[in-house]
Amino acid sequence: MELRQLEYFVAVANEGGFTAAANRVHTTQPNISAQIRGLERELGSALFDRSGRTIRLTDAGVAALPAARAALAAAEQVSRAVADVDGLVRGSLSIGMVEGCTIAPLFVALGDFRSAHPQIELSLSESPSTDLITSVDDGRLDIALAGYGDDLPAGIESLTVIAERVVAVVPAETHSARRTVDLSSLRRQSLICLPVGAGIRAVFDAAALARGGPVRPAIEASSPDAIIELVCSGMGIGILSESIAAADDRVVGLPIRGVDATAHLGLLWRSQPSAAASRFVTLAQAAFGMVP
Repeated sequence: MELRQLEYFVAVANEGGFTAAANRVHTTQPNISAQIRGLERELGSALFDRSGRTIRLTDAGVAALPAARAALAAAEQVSRAVADVDGLVRGSLSIGMVEGCTIAPLFVALGDFRSAHPQIELSLSESPSTDLITSVDDGRLDIALAGYGDDLPAGIESLTVIAERVVAVVPAETHSARRTVDLSSLRRQSLICLPVGAGIRAVFDAAALARGGPVRPAIEASSPDAIIELVCSGMGIGILSESIAAADDRVVGLPIRGVDATAHLGLLWRSQPSAAASRFVTLAQAAFGMVP
């Protein structure tokens, strides 16, 4: 008895015919018929009743079908287990991260992964968050540390490290008269934003687009530090996350009425990761202090 014979038997049972089953498993109808006849001879019993216009499982076929499916599933598990081991011995792992990344636990996880699996080929790259998300989605990257909103593509898993509001950043000495700012009023201000592709910018742009149309910033700055310096110089109002604004006592982050979406920073990977990617996610969870 061969696994191929069981595969053909299950295919015919599922498809209800030899021709459809042959198309399903990419073989010819005579070949699939011959393989099943051989299986029936070995078992000493017919598996299909071929007397009518459509074939039906015999009682023996009904009894054999669950065991045949279980055998194929077990064989698949063996193959997957070997592939996982091979993936951690001879595999590769491509990781992307936001430009200027200084998230220490990510590098702790990288060091732990390298120590545990020195044979894995590691590649690191920096890109804007929107590009990172696309690269994970289409398979060019295994893992990415990126900024994102509440609408990740289907099939992408996430491990959120930071989740917080987007705020309007103003000099500390000017905020006493107001505790919040309205999105409509920001449209009349000189706004200082991160470039298109940054996670915080994507969340703000999406919220603005949903509430009256896009907002064109007066200045695009390459880093949060640059935005804060420009705000302190009186060049306009910055758009950043709460924690970034709170880290500098020269500025204050005001909640924006009308912008309820959350800006996330976290690891992203496909829902069926490689063995190497799955192992890295486990190490990253430990590095970020999260229970796997």
